[in-house]
Amino acid sequence: MGDLLLVRHGETEWSASGQHTSFTDLPLTELGERQAKSLAPLLSGRSFCLALTSPLQRAVRTAALAGVTGAVPEPDLHEWDYGAYEGITTVEIHRTRPDWDLWTDGVPPGRDGRPGESPEEIGRRADRVLARVDAALQNRGGDAVLVAHGHFLRVLTARRLGLPAAQGRLFQLATGTVSRLSTEHGRPVIAEWNVRA
Repeated sequence: MGDLLLVRHGETEWSASGQHTSFTDLPLTELGERQAKSLAPLLSGRSFCLALTSPLQRAVRTAALAGVTGAVPEPDLHEWDYGAYEGITTVEIHRTRPDWDLWTDGVPPGRDGRPGESPEEIGRRADRVLARVDAALQNRGGDAVLVAHGHFLRVLTARRLGLPAAQGRLFQLATGTVSRLSTEHGRPVIAEWNVRA
């Protein structure tokens, strides 16, 4: 069975400032564009049986600049719905909720109709994506690649390794990087993490 490659999109203005960004559809910064282009050598030469991207422009643009052709937008690859914390940094949240932790507390609903998500809810989305990935890897041969967002890919990694969604907190993931999930003796493993060109 092939590998699962995870690509976190390049830098945006809000990822640089630490603002929570889910549905706000920001473009890549100039650095983000360079980061995305630099990933092409890490992905070239691989045969992808499945290429999926978040529908948001920062992920779609990263996929294109990194040379991932034919990537299909997948709504389940969307970033964590941050609800009322969209556009707010953790430092700002801690001013009123000093003990708040995204991984255990989730987020409150937003005023704009965004309900927010708990770790378990985002974990269910990750499980749906992984079921699609597994079907492709078993039936088509080659590798699979997902181009998406930091918190979502961390949750997906936890679920791939058989951990609860909240254990995604263990896997720091930088912008403009490639990570590779593989198998060893039939068990899922992290083969490479946070790789930059």
